[in-house]
Amino acid sequence: MAMKKFVCSVCGYTHEGDAAPDVCPICDAPASAFTEVKSEKKGWIHNPNSNTYIIIYSVVMVVIVAALLAVTSLSLQDRQAENELQEKKSNILQSLGYSPVENPAEFDQMLADFDNQVKSYVVDANGAKTETPVKDVLKMLATNQDIRDNYDAKNLALFQAEDGRVVIPLVGMGLWGDIWGYIALDKDMNTVTGIVMAHKGETPGLGAEIATPKYQAKFVGKKLFKDGEFVSVTLRKGGAKDLEHEVDAISGGTKTSDGVTNMLRDCLSAYLPYFTSQRQAVAQPALVVEEVVSEDMSNQQNVEESHE
Repeated sequence: MAMKKFVCSVCGYTHEGDAAPDVCPICDAPASAFTEVKSEKKGWIHNPNSNTYIIIYSVVMVVIVAALLAVTSLSLQDRQAENELQEKKSNILQSLGYSPVENPAEFDQMLADFDNQVKSYVVDANGAKTETPVKDVLKMLATNQDIRDNYDAKNLALFQAEDGRVVIPLVGMGLWGDIWGYIALDKDMNTVTGIVMAHKGETPGLGAEIATPKYQAKFVGKKLFKDGEFVSVTLRKGGAKDLEHEVDAISGGTKTSDGVTNMLRDCLSAYLPYFTSQRQAVAQPALVVEEVVSEDMSNQQNVEESHE
């Protein structure tokens, strides 16, 4: 058992033992003049002002906070993914002309029934399409880089409404960063019926105008083909001249306008094999009808001549 230490407050004499002496052997001070010396605990853990204590405490707190953030992030991951899917579905529906503002009830119903109302496909380099679950196709569009990678690999996402219109994802570069969106085409694969665009950081009041419904409405009715040749849709500085294939560029937003022009041309041209096959399929029945009508008229003429 460790001996206790007692110090005389009069002369400073130190006594070791279980208790203070009755009288100080040096100055004859009584036992009441002695004070027990408490042994100090040594080590950084008992000294919160030491550098070691501060560093270790900080590290432990950082680890705890990081762990809590990681757990929170993981717990919200599924919800965040679902929100991103809903946002993409919402943009696709808006490109098809459904408005969450003008008719919120109809929009919410379409959004809830999206997987049954809209078919999704993956189109290859030859224009052949393979029906694929909506969720899988939307995953191809998780980030703008994913969209670019799939364009490069000729794995092209395509959505088709019940009325035959199709929606194609878009991605490009504006003045300050990425621009992206969805464009809807009529079943003739030529006429624009709607477009939704967004941006990362275009200038408010200038390039950022591409994200406004008022500007996006200018694209409705524009044509992708001219005399059978793909020309896309161009944003022309100074005002559109070819009203079927051009849109007024944004005043003061030339770089953003050029970015939209390039985005439309580059993305839509990747679907040319598909457009061609679909346009031919639409044209074929018309040719057949024309041939049948012509044959009927010829037969009628022969009958009339035989009667004469």
